[in-house]
Amino acid sequence: MTIALDLIKKLRGETQAGVSDCRQALEDAKGDYEKAKKLLVERGVEKASKKEDRETAMGIIESYVHANGKVGVLVELRCETDFVARNEEFKKLAHELALQIAAMEPKNVEDLLKSPYIRDAKMSMQDLVKLTIAKIGENITIAKFTRMQLGV
Repeated sequence: MTIALDLIKKLRGETQAGVSDCRQALEDAKGDYEKAKKLLVERGVEKASKKEDRETAMGIIESYVHANGKVGVLVELRCETDFVARNEEFKKLAHELALQIAAMEPKNVEDLLKSPYIRDAKMSMQDLVKLTIAKIGENITIAKFTRMQLGV
């Protein structure tokens, strides 16, 4: 089956998956874009689950202060190597986690991972982390976070 290059580009742009992965998903889905997108997510989650037992000793601390200056968050996000800690996708995930914590007030990491993603309620934060693991190719863990609110 011949897959249009435009469709591969569109899928890659939305999912950040590799070109060959996008092509394969579209071929497996017989050109059905939405089905291919779901296949990429499933395959990404599968890849991520294989990396769960790897040690995460590197990482970053992301900070976020809400525009009103009354809510602030610090989140420690860990990965396997310092190289990945400097990766833009990794940094983006750390920022998204900080925004999620500011908005949803989770009690702990487990609550955070179970919560629906504020930008796409169809996926959980756990799904977002697993998708990033699949893109980057390293295990990622949320070590801890702190949420502060003025007067509370």
